[in-house]
Parts: sequence; C-alpha cells; structure tokens
Amino acid sequence: MFHGMLEEVLAGLRKNPKSLPSKYFYDRRGFKLFEEICELDEYYLTRAELAIMEVHGSEMAKAVGEQSLLIELGIGTGEKTRLLLSHLSAPVGYVPIDVSQDMLNDLADSLGREFRNLVVIPVCADWMGNFELPMVWDSAVKRVVYFPGSTIGNVDRLELVNFLRKIRELCGRGGGFLVGMDLKKDRATLEAAYNDSRGITAEFNLNILHHINKALNADFNLDNFRHYAPYNEEDRRIEMVLISTCDQEVHIGKETIRLDDGEPILTEISCKYDLREIGEMARGLFQIKNIWTDVDKRFSVQYLVAV
Repeated sequence: MFHGMLEEVLAGLRKNPKSLPSKYFYDRRGFKLFEEICELDEYYLTRAELAIMEVHGSEMAKAVGEQSLLIELGIGTGEKTRLLLSHLSAPVGYVPIDVSQDMLNDLADSLGREFRNLVVIPVCADWMGNFELPMVWDSAVKRVVYFPGSTIGNVDRLELVNFLRKIRELCGRGGGFLVGMDLKKDRATLEAAYNDSRGITAEFNLNILHHINKALNADFNLDNFRHYAPYNEEDRRIEMVLISTCDQEVHIGKETIRLDDGEPILTEISCKYDLREIGEMARGLFQIKNIWTDVDKRFSVQYLVAV
C-alpha cells in the first residue's frame, strides 16, 4: 500500500496546481476528527441525512428489497449504515469497501455483534479504483450499492459519468444505487460547514499531512500551512485547500517538493447538486425511483435503479 500511496502523493504534488488524494485524510486520527466534524453545529450534512433516514428508512429498505447484497463504498462513521441495516429484511450480506483495513475490521466486528445473522465481508480497496467483490453470494436477488454522506460530491463532475458507469457495472441490470448528496444552497451556509468556528475541519485538513508524514516518512511542517475552504460558484463546489504560509521545501522519499508562499494544495472537492441533476447525468445507466429530502431541502437521499 505504501508504494502506491507514495506514487499517488507524489503525482499530485508534481501537478500545477498541486493536490493530494482525499482518501488519505482517513487514518485512525482522521476518522476520529471526522466524527467530531459530524457533531459540529455548522456541519448540517450528517444531521440532515440522518433525519431523512429516520423518517424514510423503511421506504429505503423496501426499495432495496429482500435478499439483496448491500455494497458500501467508504465506511464513514457507520451510523447511517446501522440505521439502514436495522430496516433491511433478510439481506444476503454486507460488503464494506474502504482503504483502511483497521477501520474495516473494527466495523465488521461491531456489526457482527449487533447484527448476528448478517454476513459481513470487508474489502480493503480504493472504491475509485479497480477491485473485485468476493464471489460468495449467488443467492442475492440483486446488488445495491450504498454511497451515503455526500461522498459523491468528492467525485469531480467531469469524472462523474464514468463513475456512474462503474457503479452500473458493479450492481448490474435491475440493481440499485442508494446515494446521499448535498444540495446547492447559499454560500454562507456552505462555507460555514467547512470552516467551523472550533477549527476541527482545519485540524482534519491538516491531518492529511500528518498521515503522509507518518506513513511515508515525509517532513511536512504542519505549522507552515493554513486551512481554507471557499465555495467555487462557477464549478458549484467547495474546494478544501491547504495554503503554504512561506516558501518551503518538503521531502518525500527521494523527492524534494518546493512550495511558494501562498501556494495552495487542493485536498478535497465537495460538489453540490440540484435535486435531479444526478438522474440527468445518469441517463441511460440509471432511472431515479425515489427522492427523499429533509424538511429544509438541504440534503437528498436518492434510490436509482440500473437499466
């Protein structure tokens, strides 16, 4: 993994502008910080999605159907997964896919204790890359890909149709795609969600450098960077960046990376969508069957059926 991580990190830092893969936020410390973010007053996304699921969870379970195989891309805090699983009728199994083997093992252990009849087989892989599912569920009526938490917003719009094509191949004709997405709204609300007053999101953003230092023996000085997350109106997305606060050099492996004072490193995007935008982009691959929103229409969970 570390060789692949090194190549991905260096490839991003060689680009202009520089970037880092957002999946490297999530070591154990990163997961803990993200759990704290989900509790922040400004971070409405998790509360809105949970509210939707609490009201409409049984409808979602009905859409997913009995004897389905649930495949989750990225594991997050697991709270929404537990809520969905509690409503499902006789799922054949649950396959969480994530880059963190430790977090996958923790999730599998806790779900095994909570849902004793549930077969859980974690797959350690990058859900944006190539991976294979364990071939153990021939009895599944259909496959349903679960993608909560507005993580679909982390996929660049230019790459989204190819991503949806991959999901269509994963679930197969008649399969389902249950996806959470953040909806477009005013700039102030969006920017507050990613620039919280307690600085937890800033700490989370900086953790990507901490993780790279630890995993790759790099020497990022975290004090030489500041967090910034503006809303890009033209591209309709939050762009989370780390700004170099001085001219500096960073060493990773055998390579030296130079950063100028004020130079940004893009660490994550979070695209915001109109209510039916995903369905329009998925035309020919999926049809929208259900759309649920919270009462304030800040967030949406949608169920799409593969055609």
